[in-house]
Amino acid sequence: MERYAELQAGFLWERARTELAGLPHGRGLNIAYEAVDRHCHEGRGAQVAIRWHPKRDDPIDLSFDDLARGSSRFANALAELGHVGGHGVATLAGRTPELYLAALGTLKSGGVFTPLFAAFGPDPVAMRLDLGRIAVLVTTANHYRRKVLSKRSELPFLRHVLLIDGGAGEFDDPTVLDLEPAMAAAADRFEIGPTDPEDRALLHFTSGTTGTPKGVIHVHEAVVAHAATGRIVLDFGPDDTFWCTADPGWVTGTSYGIVSPLVNGVRSIVDEAEFDAERWYRILQDERVDVFYTAPTALRMLQRAGADLAATFDLSSLRLVASVGEPLDPESLAWAQDVFDVPVLDTWWQTETGGIMIANYLTEPVRPGSMGRPLPGITAGLLKLDADGAVELDERGEPIEIEAAGDIGELALESGWPSMFRGYLDQEDRYQRSFAGRWYRTGDLARFDEDGYWWFVGRNDDLIKSAGHLIGPFEVESALTEHPAVVEAGVIGKPDPTIGAVIKAFVVLTGDYEPTDELRRKLIGHARKRLGPAVAPREIDFVTDLPHTRSGKIMRRLLKARELGLDEGDLSTLEAPIAGQSSGEETVGRSR
Repeated sequence: MERYAELQAGFLWERARTELAGLPHGRGLNIAYEAVDRHCHEGRGAQVAIRWHPKRDDPIDLSFDDLARGSSRFANALAELGHVGGHGVATLAGRTPELYLAALGTLKSGGVFTPLFAAFGPDPVAMRLDLGRIAVLVTTANHYRRKVLSKRSELPFLRHVLLIDGGAGEFDDPTVLDLEPAMAAAADRFEIGPTDPEDRALLHFTSGTTGTPKGVIHVHEAVVAHAATGRIVLDFGPDDTFWCTADPGWVTGTSYGIVSPLVNGVRSIVDEAEFDAERWYRILQDERVDVFYTAPTALRMLQRAGADLAATFDLSSLRLVASVGEPLDPESLAWAQDVFDVPVLDTWWQTETGGIMIANYLTEPVRPGSMGRPLPGITAGLLKLDADGAVELDERGEPIEIEAAGDIGELALESGWPSMFRGYLDQEDRYQRSFAGRWYRTGDLARFDEDGYWWFVGRNDDLIKSAGHLIGPFEVESALTEHPAVVEAGVIGKPDPTIGAVIKAFVVLTGDYEPTDELRRKLIGHARKRLGPAVAPREIDFVTDLPHTRSGKIMRRLLKARELGLDEGDLSTLEAPIAGQSSGEETVGRSR
């Protein structure tokens, strides 16, 4: 890889666009063509694209030819049912081959693909199907029976349901069909129609703290960023084996679990099963995985399983571990580097950005706790906020940028990169409020150091004001996880009439420690020594699990709501036991 300064100096998005093939005869740009058909036309069709590990039985290989033919059959099946452009197709399924064929086939057909987590219950499923005007749902008979059937009369846009595992006859409904015969009857060739780079391609639902889910719109032009960031950050090479553990229901599972590796021609591992430390290590060993992309929550779960388990497997094929979903705390980073014996790189991005925006790099030193530095082609800035969290403006009405290293402001990105979202579905005002002049407002508070490394402080609405201090919860959480007793911590501000807020921490212990008052005092003392008494927590509760978003972020607003007895708000995005790995039924516990 080139060094960071060289990458920055020579990078242009226009040049990155020319590295893609584009549709034949100048008909535009289509994600599915770049992901599969292009490789077939260029003589790489027989190469394994996905090695699928079912919950049981042996792995199954899918070549680029297999994906091209299967996705074409799906596109033709859609056309046979009357869906010929602009239609919404959603999947509600685990990580099975049919999900990937449906995603690619939808994009070929000119439709908009929406992945839904299989762990969703009936209400969040119905809400997203309705908001997204989903015309076709690809799911299993069990999911349809339990999560959709009772709501079907409330879904006027849903015209067809395609069942992956058969059983349509049970429902006595001509709009509920078995997927396999529908695809078997369809031709395995499909000519992708003209696709403008700005045509809608992906619709991801993400939750705010209140209200209905936000439908984040991405277009086919996003593939330019998916391709480039896979090479720049994840160091994709043509002979690599790559494993992204994220479920496609989360944007990482689509951008880097489907699109980026396929476009770059690497072999992807897809595991249908839930998280299991021994299974994960065995896959890393047996598949000789080169690049492993996962969440800090997953790394901490592996940490809880112990380094002795990892030592029983040969992980020497790994050359890179990357992390996504929440800031990677220094303790987890140190543990992962020790166990995997490779660089561990944190990455930062959002559903709205569509791809990695800030990252650490193989060629550069990693500063533990730092997000890294902006990608080539990405300009990051800090916007000054007033006491109410609004962007301060200068006399010309322009946002005031923070230029001093160490000062805290709202992280903003200069708009215009290819995978930038193009809107919130049916919420144009909300979309416009996401920008201040030329800047996209991320809602994250951050700072940068003298060398241009960026550091996450917290969400704007997570910031704690205590006795005149502004305190980012991640700083406190990182200090607590440095103690050997702590595997994870979540921090909130608990209202106090005197100082504004008291810092309270919720702590998950390793298996070697018992939750005692003595340990609580020791942890508070440890935090005071590291942070000072004004920033250290005054209260600590021991818990067995923390609530997480599906991207692995600690859901602090839920911790606060439960602590104060407030309305918990939208819980549809609660995660199942491990970030990015839920494919079963709804659970409570570690979740968003």
